[in-house]
Amino acid sequence: MIKLKPRDAVLKMAAYSPPTGGRAGKLRLDFNENTVGASPHVVSFLKEQLTAGGLSVYPEYAEAKSEISTFFGVQPDELLFTNGTDEAIQVLVNTYVDGGDEVLLLRPSYAMYRFYAEVAGASIREVDYRHEDLSFPLEELLGQIQSRTKAILIANPNNPTGTGIDLAGIIRILAAAPHAAVLIDEAYYEFCGITALPLIREYTNLFVSRTFSKVYGMAAMRLGCLFSQPANTGFLHKAQSPYSVNTLATLGARAAIQDTQYVRDYVKQVIEARDLLYKGFERMGIAYYPSQANFVLFRAADRAVEIRDKLRARDLLVRDRSYELPGCVRVTVGTKEQVRKFLDAIEEVW
Repeated sequence: MIKLKPRDAVLKMAAYSPPTGGRAGKLRLDFNENTVGASPHVVSFLKEQLTAGGLSVYPEYAEAKSEISTFFGVQPDELLFTNGTDEAIQVLVNTYVDGGDEVLLLRPSYAMYRFYAEVAGASIREVDYRHEDLSFPLEELLGQIQSRTKAILIANPNNPTGTGIDLAGIIRILAAAPHAAVLIDEAYYEFCGITALPLIREYTNLFVSRTFSKVYGMAAMRLGCLFSQPANTGFLHKAQSPYSVNTLATLGARAAIQDTQYVRDYVKQVIEARDLLYKGFERMGIAYYPSQANFVLFRAADRAVEIRDKLRARDLLVRDRSYELPGCVRVTVGTKEQVRKFLDAIEEVW
């Protein structure tokens, strides 16, 4: 029997298997999700709009694109709907990166940047976040940009470090790499308030992504937005499946952007709870890295996996990141009540 051989790029890749099973019924502080759920307005709007007939036809995006582009302050032709931020990364790489081209990444960062660059057969160059405080290595990154660099993928704030880069730094990168597609992934924008979105009309190489998976509490629906100049989004559309975003996702997003007070209230809760978490860590002598997002990375030395497992036994989930940052564990920040529950649990196992 002849066995098919995949491309060399796929053979060389390590499989990515996120630990998504067995999470029901537990306090889920492991994936940086909204810990209280989507706005009730989203659920009620879906119930009102969904019909058997509506589910039987392929999605139409014009109405949703008009409303959502207005919400973000862009034109409809500056916006691409994607199946989560993951597809935004995939489409950008598929559009601008050939096999052997160089992609510049930060380390550690969101795993899907490397994943899609590897699938494309790209040559990957990585720049480490600064060891002492995990701050953004701007000068180091600028020093690695070459003429063969075709894409630079940056999360701001970064996952898992929680640290970020300011607009002045982003502009320096854009100016240094006019020949490269520069993605600023703003999945956690609402918690830091720094955005490069207004710059898309000034820089032809800028791409900005947002997601409805985090603060909006719609991770199950998989809706992302990729913004750039119309000439760029035209190319992106050519490299994208025509119906990759489902109708439920666009309906939910249309409802979510109408309930801005819900988002503001949740962000306020998270920021206050993050300060409470810092104080708890300081009281217990647990070292941590200040974060601009809805999660905090803390140091557990050689007990990272042990701490994760002991918390899981108490129905509380956190994410071990010691495989890329030795001794580190990441915890999602939810409400004050959830943070207090986490602090009580970690005090028991510390």
